[in-house]
Amino acid sequence: FALGHYLGIIPEILEAPPTDGLYHDSKTDEEQLGARYDELEWAMAFQKSAQKDNRSLIDSEFGVDSLKLSPRQKEVLSIYLKLNRANQHKMNPIPVCIIPKNLR
Repeated sequence: FALGHYLGIIPEILEAPPTDGLYHDSKTDEEQLGARYDELEWAMAFQKSAQKDNRSLIDSEFGVDSLKLSPRQKEVLSIYLKLNRANQHKMNPIPVCIIPKNLR
């Protein structure tokens, strides 16, 4: 935001809610995702904290519903985990085959 001001970007652009512009439904990114960015950041931190403590975030038998969270937190966590799983291919490096020198 500060960088935009510094560069002289007009307020209409700086203050416009993010949207992908792919659809003509005027929905913001947050409306399409079903969660606000601050909620998704909370879910990301929650998952990271669980991994740091070597805890399974999702109990395989009961899922997110087994966690002691508010209904909205459970909903946001489910949204985040679904999106995270669907996008893992973008976050993980492509496997590289290392050919031993004697086979080159």
